[in-house]
Amino acid sequence: MVNPLIGPLGWGIFLGFFIIFVFLGFYGARWRRGDLSQLHEWALAGRRLGTFLVWFLVGADLYTAYTFIAVPSGVFASGALYFFAVPYVATTFAVAAVTMPVLWRWSRLRNYVTAADFVQERFNSRLLAGFVAATGIVAGFPYIALQIIGMQAVLTVMLLGIVKNVKLVSDIALTIAFIILAAFTYTSGLRGATLTAVFKDALVFLGVIAILVAAPIAIPGAFSTAFKAATLAASTTKGLLVSGVDFLKPPFYLAYTTLWVGSALALYLYPHAVNGALSSESDKKLALSTALLPIYGIALALLAMYGILIYGDTTAMKILSLFPPAARGSLVIPMLAVTTLPEWLAALALLGVFVGGLVPAAIMAMAQANLLVRNIIKPLNPRITPQGETRAAKWASVIFKFLALGFVFIVPATYAIWLQLLGGIIITQTLPSVFLGLVTDRLDKYSLMVGWAVGLGLGIYLFVTPHIPAAMSPLYPIAGHLVYIAVIALAVNLLIVLVGTGIAMAIRRGASVSVSK
Repeated sequence: MVNPLIGPLGWGIFLGFFIIFVFLGFYGARWRRGDLSQLHEWALAGRRLGTFLVWFLVGADLYTAYTFIAVPSGVFASGALYFFAVPYVATTFAVAAVTMPVLWRWSRLRNYVTAADFVQERFNSRLLAGFVAATGIVAGFPYIALQIIGMQAVLTVMLLGIVKNVKLVSDIALTIAFIILAAFTYTSGLRGATLTAVFKDALVFLGVIAILVAAPIAIPGAFSTAFKAATLAASTTKGLLVSGVDFLKPPFYLAYTTLWVGSALALYLYPHAVNGALSSESDKKLALSTALLPIYGIALALLAMYGILIYGDTTAMKILSLFPPAARGSLVIPMLAVTTLPEWLAALALLGVFVGGLVPAAIMAMAQANLLVRNIIKPLNPRITPQGETRAAKWASVIFKFLALGFVFIVPATYAIWLQLLGGIIITQTLPSVFLGLVTDRLDKYSLMVGWAVGLGLGIYLFVTPHIPAAMSPLYPIAGHLVYIAVIALAVNLLIVLVGTGIAMAIRRGASVSVSK
């Protein structure tokens, strides 16, 4: 059994600051008081968040525990391909700058709470809105689950050498954390999530910068040593860092590009991203906060580099060797924190990753609940009162959190990650209804529904069909090149929508000519 990586001092700091996090969550109910029996007050903080609060909230919402785990893990295992995340975040905020202020203006004018509300009125179709809402709910589940996997990685490192059954103790700790999260989300709504987002983001930036400063001291040669060690590991271990270490290998160029573009288009279709944007006080403040979000991209680029940096840390690599190869990548950032930082600072960095899972999970569950109540329950029960909507949304958010927690306890982490990749493919199929709907209302609603269904079916089929590199992969080979499946399915979806709309317009035009005669 290895020696504990975190001692009493570290645990004391971790738990002490976690108590502060919990206090902020519950204090949110008293902060900027509003009528929390109204859905827009509970779920959107009354649409009264200023520039920097929206910046912190959306940053916490999009830069999640899984971001801190997945990107370094991908670079650690596969190499340069996963650096697609760096241009992706820059591009997705450009997409947001164009689309979100427009959606905000529509939402303020018409009192929308979800993107599906907009779709319903824009295309006069409750059924299409229901499809968009159901897509967002389904795509959100694995997203929440993967926040929990990131939190598990933190607890695994902290409990190593302390208890024999790390998984059992970790599961108990996660259950307690989610009970607390559900309680303050129920009482405080997005206000509690906003306050905890500021706290979480401060800890994350502290951890990222601390590792950057400490690495040259703890690792002789730092990145130079790390790149040499990674190159050696790639040459001696089959399947490791296959996309390249120093540069991206040519066979992966198209995969890199389509992952970049597809991911950039997908992110602001997720309900939690829309939820954060609609909480802004004005469209101008939303635009300014969105313009500032690429600052988070700097932290993401450093996190990606840490996936290579760990190869130069012999202590960390020795401890990682105790774990199965498939589990090592998720431990990169927690392991670097405990091997390069002093104990007190490592505890704060680990807490940043841990609460970096709780904050997005709260916002995601709220966004799912909004979709369920506004776009599925309300059309089925039009007499539901505003207070009834809020009560239903509060309880739905609690249920969604624990469904995701149970999902992680039952389903192996590998399958959870696969389903998250599928979630990105699924949510992209709502782009024509949402993003193109912001531009025009002339698209045929039936063509939108058919395009959505075909794109969804094609994306799932390509995802699960055995192919190279493997089944359950987000990449599909076309003419010898790997392509992100979301882009393929979206292209087919758009083609159906445009052709179908053209046919529908021609039929209507012909009918009007016949009537006039």
